Amino acid sequence: MTNPVTAGRRHFEDLVEGEVIDLGHTKVTKDMITTFAREFDPFPFHLDEEAARKSLLGGLSSSGWQTGGLSLRMLVDSFLSKVASCGGLGFTDLKWKNPVMVNDTIGGTVTIAGLRRSSSHPQWGIVTLDFDIRNQNDKPVLTMRLANLVECREVAA
Repeated sequence: MTNPVTAGRRHFEDLVEGEVIDLGHTKVTKDMITTFAREFDPFPFHLDEEAARKSLLGGLSSSGWQTGGLSLRMLVDSFLSKVASCGGLGFTDLKWKNPVMVNDTIGGTVTIAGLRRSSSHPQWGIVTLDFDIRNQNDKPVLTMRLANLVECREVAA
């Protein structure tokens, strides 16, 4: 039976291990950094330019959690909004490789690293996604592995 909410979207059976999804790019502005930091990560190197210059980072930088959130937004825009996604199951191996500074442009790819049917819920499959997020100079800024639940078209497969 077809779910009207996910009709027309890619299902688990449509996904291919090794597929690379281009996430596009987003520019990270000073206002984005300080707005996020005031609410969620109020360290001086995310809020105060003078303190940030004197820090290990050498300037105002995005919170790693903000970089993760922006990466997820790019994933939804480029991939998950077109897939019968039922939600995330968690992530592993999160690494913040280099800071994201004011006016950096970040983007990258996600690779489908694994596909498996849920053993306890045959109507769902689990897709494992490897993130590779880089700045405009091709320096890595974030890597992680994300597991996502995706609806199966055929439950009895």
